[in-house]
Amino acid sequence: MAQDDFYYLSVEKVAECLRTEVNAGLDEEEVNRRFLENGPNELKAAEAASPWVLFFAQFKNILIQILLAATLLSAFMGHAMESLAIAVIVLFAVGLSFIQEYRAERAIDALRRMAAPTANTLRNGKEKKVPARELVPGDIVLLRAGDKVPADARVVQSFNLQVEEAALTGESLAVEKKIEALGSGVFGIGDRNNMVYSGTVVSYGRGHAVVTATGMNTEFGKITGMLQSVETVKTPLQKNLDHVGKKLAQAAGIIVVIIAGLGVLRGQPILEMVIFGIALAVAVVPEALPAVVTISLALGVQRMVKRNALIRRLPTVETLGCTSVICSDKTGTLTKDEMTIRKILISGQCYNVEGAGYEPIGDFLVNGVVIKPSLDLNALLQAAVLSSDAHLARTKEGRWEMTGDPTEGAMVVAAAKAGLDKAMLDRENVRMSEIPFTSESKRMITLCLKDGRQQVAYSKGAAEVIIAHCSSYLMDGRIERLDEQRRRDLLISVQGMAKEALRVLAVAYKPDTDIKAAGEDMIFMGLVGMIDPPRSEAKEAVRICEDAGIKPVMITGDHPLTAQAIARELGILKNGRVVTGVELDQISDADLARDVEGIDVYARVSPAHKLRVVAAFQSRGHVVAMTGDGVNDAPALKKADVGIAMGITGTDVTKEVASVMLTDDNFASIVAAVEEGRHIFGNIKKYLMYLISSNIGEIGLMAGAVLLGMPIPLTAVQILYVNLATDGLPALALAVDPPESNLMMSKPRDQRSGIFSRPVIILMMTGGLWSTIINLGIFSWGLKSGMSLKEAMTMTFMSLVLIQFLKAYSYRSDRESVMLKPFANRWLNWAILVELPLLVLIVHVPFLHKPFGTMSLPLLDWLIVIGLSFTVVPVLEIVKWFIRRSEK
Repeated sequence: MAQDDFYYLSVEKVAECLRTEVNAGLDEEEVNRRFLENGPNELKAAEAASPWVLFFAQFKNILIQILLAATLLSAFMGHAMESLAIAVIVLFAVGLSFIQEYRAERAIDALRRMAAPTANTLRNGKEKKVPARELVPGDIVLLRAGDKVPADARVVQSFNLQVEEAALTGESLAVEKKIEALGSGVFGIGDRNNMVYSGTVVSYGRGHAVVTATGMNTEFGKITGMLQSVETVKTPLQKNLDHVGKKLAQAAGIIVVIIAGLGVLRGQPILEMVIFGIALAVAVVPEALPAVVTISLALGVQRMVKRNALIRRLPTVETLGCTSVICSDKTGTLTKDEMTIRKILISGQCYNVEGAGYEPIGDFLVNGVVIKPSLDLNALLQAAVLSSDAHLARTKEGRWEMTGDPTEGAMVVAAAKAGLDKAMLDRENVRMSEIPFTSESKRMITLCLKDGRQQVAYSKGAAEVIIAHCSSYLMDGRIERLDEQRRRDLLISVQGMAKEALRVLAVAYKPDTDIKAAGEDMIFMGLVGMIDPPRSEAKEAVRICEDAGIKPVMITGDHPLTAQAIARELGILKNGRVVTGVELDQISDADLARDVEGIDVYARVSPAHKLRVVAAFQSRGHVVAMTGDGVNDAPALKKADVGIAMGITGTDVTKEVASVMLTDDNFASIVAAVEEGRHIFGNIKKYLMYLISSNIGEIGLMAGAVLLGMPIPLTAVQILYVNLATDGLPALALAVDPPESNLMMSKPRDQRSGIFSRPVIILMMTGGLWSTIINLGIFSWGLKSGMSLKEAMTMTFMSLVLIQFLKAYSYRSDRESVMLKPFANRWLNWAILVELPLLVLIVHVPFLHKPFGTMSLPLLDWLIVIGLSFTVVPVLEIVKWFIRRSEK
């Protein structure tokens, strides 16, 4: 018998299949035999890779390999400081990547820590506490309120046993457990009310259960297995950088060989051309790229922490920027995970109750108009509170917390909104006796002594049960007979509220009675409808996501009606479909991939379902973010391109698996994370556009001079200075450029498009070619006008530097004019202010002339260089104008 099938069997048949005694358990000899057969009841981690293996794996990155080669070439040339700087950058990038990957491998360890360490069992007819790892199938475990369930088990005794399964199923309410076998049909985990599962928590009552599965065979263990089988894919940025690195390596090799070869053929010394080729090769490779990317991401992370989003893996910041789908769990993510009364029906009047969660603030409305609670409404709320055991209290931090059953908590909060204090009501109405809620009675009755004189019974429970035990009802302060027509009307009202996904309870009372007679001939007071409400800020966050071209999808273990109501209220469900886990099982992977974009809500789903949904979206080319807080979310969080965990309610395993953690559990913080992701990628794009355009200008200048038979226009030191110093500070400044105004009003960038879009390529090539034309022109004119080679080289060097300074401002946007807030980037302003004096010093300080191959220039040369350099600005502005026009 498979452990998945035990919920179909009776208690007697389960005991027979597992060869155990329900009232005595197993003996020690049988326990030892089964332990050897099944192994320990613990989750096994996948074989961890050695830290050294993880470290050296980072060197497989092509860009890292190019940078190592550049380090050796620089050392060969005798540029020790440059070689050291490149080596430090390489080690920094490798170390950071290694730390991130090593932390990711700790996810399984976090999942193991969540398992219950001890268990109360029944062995040889005696209660015994044992390590949870020693449990075996057939063991009888004793469950009490507050216990963590140590293994998957079939319930054999239940005394008001309720289990909180939110971490496994996403269901916000505790599930009442029964012992009866389930009928025929397909039942999801959340519907198997005679089973308990490892890692869930007993919230109320007590019971006994026979263990059906241990270790990796439990539902917890299956999740662990899925975590081990999911591969962590590269982010789009990592893919783009690998692509850029390969292209730059190919370009460097071809161009260097051609230029050096032509130089040798023209009679240049071989060693001189080798050194020159090495310098040019170093210039082609953007050795600061990993540092700029890291700085961009790190600064973005600092900004995101202030906006309640903590990034655990730096490249994920960029991935957020191209996120096109957010798959979100409902409970605790889109909702507050705090039951709240929405509607109260009393005396033929329907009251809407404002406010959400446990904060006792909210008005009562009738037909949209705020009203003062009537006497009947106050009486109903008082009765609900007096038949409840929950307590509302404010923490030192100012947050409202509820102790007790969430349903009763909703009653207490609603009463507090009407100005009724539970502690005061309890003092004025001393509880004398009670009949607790049971799965059979479906109601709770308390008997209180009101004002020390009158005995009054109060009851709340399932609406149909309360109505059946009432003979009269409260109507505007009067007691009227409850006839059959009125009963039918009330039951119709119950059905109507249930269709709104409200959990409906009824409240009644009976004066002048004792506990024995309290349950009959009661006076019906009214109906109360409650729900786990959406977060107030989640609706706005969903709207912003849609403006940004991001599709929000709800994936939950909760009931379809509840999920549908919440999704409609938030704006997630509009024209799409609602699909349940059972229905999802009937859909093939191919059909799901075809239809996935038309499904807005998934209800009653399991962890495997969530993986399928994420994979289906990814197969359609989407970049998927998955939010969640429970263990059930962990596999999908790891499979998703961006895993987002809840910092307050999230479990250890989701926090370890996730690449982003929301410190306030606020769905709206995802919007901030997406915005930062887009901002950072935009800045990296600006950096690359500027840097590669500069390199094109440098290579074009060198290649053009060689092909035209002119002397080499720059020395190796000048090339390295332009590459490492002049390109460095402005490029770093572009990495912290302020965001563009329309950042969150455009669709997500296509993951496959990469950094080099059509506008970027056009601007990059235009800037590089115009730089080549101007610099070659200045060098050629200088030589033909009778200048010395050193003077012509100095003018060309200055022109190259100034053009790149000006391009840094133009490349702050690939579409918008540079004239719109041209000096908004204060770091770029400072970078240019630092670099300009250095340029003047290199040209006019005598002891720098020899190493840099420069000479002092007259004012006319300066004016010529400055004037020609500024021509790059209008040229790029014209190109941007054509780009904007073509897009319109």
